Amino acid sequence: MSLQSVRTTAFILSLLGGTIIVLGSIIALLLAAFGSPYGAYYGMGPGMMGGYWFGYGSAWLWRLTAVSLGCGVIVLIGAIMLNARPGDHFTWGVIVLTFSVISFVGMGGYVIGAILGIAGGALALSHKTTVKTAGP
Repeated sequence: MSLQSVRTTAFILSLLGGTIIVLGSIIALLLAAFGSPYGAYYGMGPGMMGGYWFGYGSAWLWRLTAVSLGCGVIVLIGAIMLNARPGDHFTWGVIVLTFSVISFVGMGGYVIGAILGIAGGALALSHKTTVKTAGP
């Protein structure tokens, strides 16, 4: 596999992962704001827990989803920078990998987004750049 194809694959996986994390977080925020078809956040509702989710108010769900949304945006930025600055692939790979793992707190784009981000970040970390030296 050539260096260009590894770099492109890392970019595409990270971009897809970040996009799915952002879209999943937006959907979760909309469900929290307007309710799901079952009348509550992800089907856990007043009938089962008396208006609270495992004894806590739903405000912490908003915070976790907001954290996941922020992580998704950072993964998207990291993916774009992987493509724009391929020489800094290690730094951007670490950022994509770290924030993909952190996005699990808000379900990480229904888990598949976080997995794609982790794969893209790991691939960005794994490839080595070739250094051309000036020869005689």
